[in-house]
Amino acid sequence: MPVEFESVVTVSAAKQIADTLRAAIMDGRLKVDERLPTEEELAQRFKVSRPTVREALKRLAAQHLIRSRRGPTGGNFVASPAPEDAALSLANATTLMVAVGDIQLDDMATARLELEGVCCRLAAATRTDAQLDAMRTELARQRDVSLTDEEFCASDVRFHRALVDAAGNSLLSFLMHAVVEALQPVSNMIIFRVRERQAIVGFHERILHALESRDAEAGVAALADLVDYTRDRTRAALDRRAERVG
Repeated sequence: MPVEFESVVTVSAAKQIADTLRAAIMDGRLKVDERLPTEEELAQRFKVSRPTVREALKRLAAQHLIRSRRGPTGGNFVASPAPEDAALSLANATTLMVAVGDIQLDDMATARLELEGVCCRLAAATRTDAQLDAMRTELARQRDVSLTDEEFCASDVRFHRALVDAAGNSLLSFLMHAVVEALQPVSNMIIFRVRERQAIVGFHERILHALESRDAEAGVAALADLVDYTRDRTRAALDRRAERVG
């Protein structure tokens, strides 16, 4: 049975159409891989022009809710959820919120400790040898004194990504994407001049050894010490910046 849509007013019509279609997708009235009506059909149903419909479809495509396919059997189809795209969108939004001050760095540190602490407990029980090897590889890189600051920060992110993956929980992995992929690089950018690499390496060694021995509490304790160190170094970096500005 065709999905029924109500007509919309012309002001911000493209947004209203996109919102209406998005709601139909989210509540299951439009199924994954289902073909949407043509632009002409949608224009008639919503009583708007085809360019307005086209703009609405562009909005949905930008949100990764629909995909286009060319050819005789082509058209616009409801997209299958892509966790990577959704996680990237979440990370980008989080980075922006930190940049404009909507998320405070102290809140960021608290959220990281609580969420990654859960991951650490799960990882102590579920980690695989391959995941431990990934963490060991990054730890070996971090001990290389010739590593640039950018390379060290990238390795830092990969280490914690491996820890999160070792938890074996897809929802936590999705949520932690915002912390590991967005907030951690922001934090690294602030503190890289005032932190000691060997201190970071030391915390990472403790976390890895805890996971190797399946000692969840030791891993969480090491993580807490790392977050406290990062929080302290962040404050020091911001104080130094304020002194220069003042």
